[in-house]
Amino acid sequence: MQTIVEVIDYINENILWGIPMLVMMFGTGACLIPATGGRLFLHPVFVMRNIKKLLVSDEGKTKEQGQKEGITPFQAVATALAGTLGTGNIVGVALAVSIGGPGSIFWMWAAALFGMVIKYSEVALAVKYREKKKSGNTGGPMYYMQKGLNKRWMAVWFCIAAIISSFGIGSSVQSNSLAQSAKAAFGINEGVTAVVVSVLSALVLIGGIRRISNMAQVLVPAMAGLYIFTAFIVIAANFKEIPQAFLTIIHDAFKGSAAMGGFAGATAMQACRLGLSRGVFTNEAGLGSAPIAHAAGNVKYPAQQGLLGAFEVFVDTVVMCTLTALVMLVTGAWKENAGMDTVAAAFDSVIPFGIGGYVVMLGLILFAFETIPAWYYYGEKCVEFLFGNAMILPYKILYVAFVYAGAVINIEHVWKFADFSNAMMAVPNLIALLMLAPQVRKITQEYFLDL
Repeated sequence: MQTIVEVIDYINENILWGIPMLVMMFGTGACLIPATGGRLFLHPVFVMRNIKKLLVSDEGKTKEQGQKEGITPFQAVATALAGTLGTGNIVGVALAVSIGGPGSIFWMWAAALFGMVIKYSEVALAVKYREKKKSGNTGGPMYYMQKGLNKRWMAVWFCIAAIISSFGIGSSVQSNSLAQSAKAAFGINEGVTAVVVSVLSALVLIGGIRRISNMAQVLVPAMAGLYIFTAFIVIAANFKEIPQAFLTIIHDAFKGSAAMGGFAGATAMQACRLGLSRGVFTNEAGLGSAPIAHAAGNVKYPAQQGLLGAFEVFVDTVVMCTLTALVMLVTGAWKENAGMDTVAAAFDSVIPFGIGGYVVMLGLILFAFETIPAWYYYGEKCVEFLFGNAMILPYKILYVAFVYAGAVINIEHVWKFADFSNAMMAVPNLIALLMLAPQVRKITQEYFLDL
């Protein structure tokens, strides 16, 4: 087992999340910017105005003819955010800063910049090539790979990787994070948490995309709002350190970090690799997972949901991850600890009676729980694509079993396997996006016609 872990770790560091993936990820984003005409950045007022309209739109509440379900564009983006907002925004950022140094945040921002273009493109394509079924709109990379490129093998590759990822990052990692947070904050035994989370997850999954999206549209804004508000309090209390924090991020992105306190120091390459991998891990741009949720939204133009995809990356990485990083930097907590304890200690340094730490724990618990049904939906749609409806029930049972197992077993190496399986999803998806760039251009021109 140790040998397998070492091989996976080597592949992750040197190939999948090394220079090759850096070139592929940034190269795809760079190629898609001309395809979109740079409109996401050149027309910010138009983009923000249309995102606002979509977020409050009633479109989708009326089911399309012959469909059992219909969800609004906001419910679609909330479901996608439920899948992206999770342990990566807290634990992932904390580990990136603690191991790769503050410079890793700069590369998260870079990943977000290109990620917004990538997410816009993959979501728009998912809507364009989706299928309208009685159960609702169904789409994702596997559909634009098969219908747009006529590459069934590529669609199969993506689906298999996504199903494997759903058992790792979608279920076991999230339930483990939830169980550890519940134990640390409230002293609840992992076995109890495993049973409760498994039962609650099963109840949500039974309701399909409608119940998943209804839960997401309530929990996502509530928990994100609480976390943002509390982080602002911590940052405001240390406002004099804010300029230095940003200077440190930019400097260390290219020079690396010197060793200090309990921090061992990091090279610029470590910062770059960790920033990219953690950035992609948290906002999932290029992975092709979130477009599966976005494809369920009822919108008139594919570009409309694409704009919400870009908005999703902005909220997840530019807002949430940056706040976590700033909390760690302005308080100095990043120098001494690593992981969840780093952020909890930073919050507690300002907010008395341990309330700050409880907010972090509660955030981890709810973010993790939100992610579980969202990733189930991604896996379900891939199972449906490969095998039809007959295999959905066995998949659902196995998924809930992984939720339970993740809460009670030691998954020390799961993060490494998660990076590996995420890359296996990203590779065919990024290739498909490059091949479908002319369609992205056409979709964009149709919507931004008057600009």
